[in-house]
Amino acid sequence: MAASSLSLSWASTTISNKLNVPHLNEALHPTSLPTSNTLKCMRGTTIIEESHHNRRALLLGFGALTATLFPSTSVLAQEKPKNYEAFVDLEDGYSYYYPADWREFEFLAHDSAFKDRYMQLHNVRVRFIPTDKKDIHDLGPMEQVITDLVTKVYSSPNQEATIMNMEERSEDGKNYCTVEFRMETRNFAVSSFATIAIANGRYYTMIVVANDRRWKKFRNQLKVIADSFKVMDI
Repeated sequence: MAASSLSLSWASTTISNKLNVPHLNEALHPTSLPTSNTLKCMRGTTIIEESHHNRRALLLGFGALTATLFPSTSVLAQEKPKNYEAFVDLEDGYSYYYPADWREFEFLAHDSAFKDRYMQLHNVRVRFIPTDKKDIHDLGPMEQVITDLVTKVYSSPNQEATIMNMEERSEDGKNYCTVEFRMETRNFAVSSFATIAIANGRYYTMIVVANDRRWKKFRNQLKVIADSFKVMDI
């Protein structure tokens, strides 16, 4: 990416100042069908093409350099999967991998988003909202939490939602839950992974989505994205 050509000395100084994270000086969180909305699968929103905000450019370049500059950052302590890039947002406290040929774009009410360069509906997005909960299990029984998320948040009244699978994991003291689900209308269907986590007084949600035809081909690639999502203390 263009920002990857930045020198290490410039990146380390600028990142520390830009993101205003005190410990850095020491140590150096579906689109469903076209009928969706922001809280119900993004109905009536407009997807804006690639933006070049300074902060995002810095974060993208930082993701490529973090493994070297910040080896203690847990999300990049492991080897980056082949053909993926890392997105790291220390200011907002989350990170994930995305396919190297995807492009950043803006999606209303989301903090970051990347899409397939040819298929706009094939994408990953992250958003977060304030919460007084400390852990996802504070939300209630996880099966009920996930059912409500899929049926009351991501699906709209004309969609039939089916939960395919649900997995929980714990890393570095943070708990995550990832659900695979499918939403269908008479003429169209999409499948998604959603991963939730709580940290920093925020309820983070990542959604990875593709239409049915592409899901069958790219499901495993998208699962890597969903499983890579991590939150960190800020």
